[in-house]
Amino acid sequence: MVPSVLVILANGFEEIEAITPIDMLRRSGANVMVAGLDNLEILGSHGIRVTCDALLSDCNQGYDCVVCPGGSVGSKNLAASYAVLEKCIKTAQTGIVASICAATAVVLGRTGLLESHTVTGYPGSEKECPGLVLSKERVVTDGNLITAQGAGCALEFALAIITRLFDQKTADKLSKQVIQ
Repeated sequence: MVPSVLVILANGFEEIEAITPIDMLRRSGANVMVAGLDNLEILGSHGIRVTCDALLSDCNQGYDCVVCPGGSVGSKNLAASYAVLEKCIKTAQTGIVASICAATAVVLGRTGLLESHTVTGYPGSEKECPGLVLSKERVVTDGNLITAQGAGCALEFALAIITRLFDQKTADKLSKQVIQ
């Protein structure tokens, strides 16, 4: 069965943290749905516009993985949406929730999913989630959560997701293809 992945974008998202996982997951053969929070066209934090496949409100099926890219403004926009928080909580019951950069503290910090897990995120973002201690590791996989520090970790983050959805062999093959 082909794994299904939902990547949720909100205005202000960090482009590298979204596009790298989308690209690598599609190369892996995963069925990737890119969903815009409020519009089909979403503006990233560095002025890059991305056209999404669907609106989040139309993505009613279950997914094997939900990915929340960071970016300060993008993370806050995701966290302000009950639909995003609900999608993360529901997916965590049987699948993987992946967040990078500020999204770990800002988005997942509002879901209760971080309790009893070791996670990482953008240094300093833990102030958005009282009591959260971030690992200094670039990418952390703990149970059904995969988290990463920031844009410079986007490829490692994507490969960690691919390892969980497929296997290490698939991740290694893709890593070699992009000469990582």
